Amino acid sequence: MKRISVFAYDKLNDAARIAKRDQWFARMEKLFAGRDEDPFVFTLDGVVPRPKDDKLAYTNPEEWVVQCLELLAAQPECTENRFSPDCVEYPIYGVHFIDKMLGAHVYNHMGQWHADYLDTPVGELQTPDLEKDETWMLARRAAQAFLDADVKLPLFGMPTLSSALNIYVNLYGGEGLAVMMEDEEAAAHDLKVINDLIRTLHRWYIDHIPVRQLQPVISWSRTQPPGFGQLCGCTCQLLSGAMYGELVAPLDDALLSEYPGGGMIHLCGSHTQHIPTFREMKHLKALQLNDRAAEDLALYLEGLREDQILYVNPCPGMPVERIIALSGGKRIILCARMDAPEKK
Repeated sequence: MKRISVFAYDKLNDAARIAKRDQWFARMEKLFAGRDEDPFVFTLDGVVPRPKDDKLAYTNPEEWVVQCLELLAAQPECTENRFSPDCVEYPIYGVHFIDKMLGAHVYNHMGQWHADYLDTPVGELQTPDLEKDETWMLARRAAQAFLDADVKLPLFGMPTLSSALNIYVNLYGGEGLAVMMEDEEAAAHDLKVINDLIRTLHRWYIDHIPVRQLQPVISWSRTQPPGFGQLCGCTCQLLSGAMYGELVAPLDDALLSEYPGGGMIHLCGSHTQHIPTFREMKHLKALQLNDRAAEDLALYLEGLREDQILYVNPCPGMPVERIIALSGGKRIILCARMDAPEKK
């Protein structure tokens, strides 16, 4: 296997840069613990360079990782006024990584990954054999290449492990949602199969990647303190509060329980019907709001627990100034490429 250069090895093991990263982690841990006294809003935007040859991730994940590390080492150090972690994240098959492992036909069209719905009925989903699954083998090879490089600075982001509901909808579409109302037992079976698989993969990463470097998906802009997980809640906007609370929230909370700190749910639509459920989820410690979800920031600030942090991506409907006005900069991580503004 090709090794990284001496230059990259030294840069990515630089004690001063590692100490600076860990200082940011310490501040983030204070914020999560409700002890943040910094006068500036915690601002986050990291670095995740990738090789020009996208196909390399699928044909030679070891070489792909080495090229990522060389690119990271060549990056200049970022501003002191925001947390800008250096990240390597293995992105194969986009949001359809788990779909492929569960037998869906996944293909690339015009630079975007897509998946066809399964032909098999809801209720018959089977767990893949991880020892023979080619997709999982690629992911493990990438992780091992990162470990073999023996660099302590970069964070390692997983492929998109997503969530039980997201994958269920990827596999079955609208018909799957109808089955949730008509045959709850069948839907619950497949949701559990999916969630158990995702939990197994999270546990593998927890067991193999150092805790101070392991991050779930979008590691550069959803960075959490060491020991926190994440799942994608995009499609929960399609469910009523009652259905999500009964069929899906227990699975989501169980997945986040794999991590000692609990974790985050990513939201990007209109999800406010679930705020009472989010508030009661024991292991839910943060929500990440972007696009349409960010526009409901005031409702999340009002309805969630005081110990639940909000990661907010500014957008036209929720600019930085309004984020600060609504929150005072408290309980907020501002996901933006800018210097940290003052709290109000």
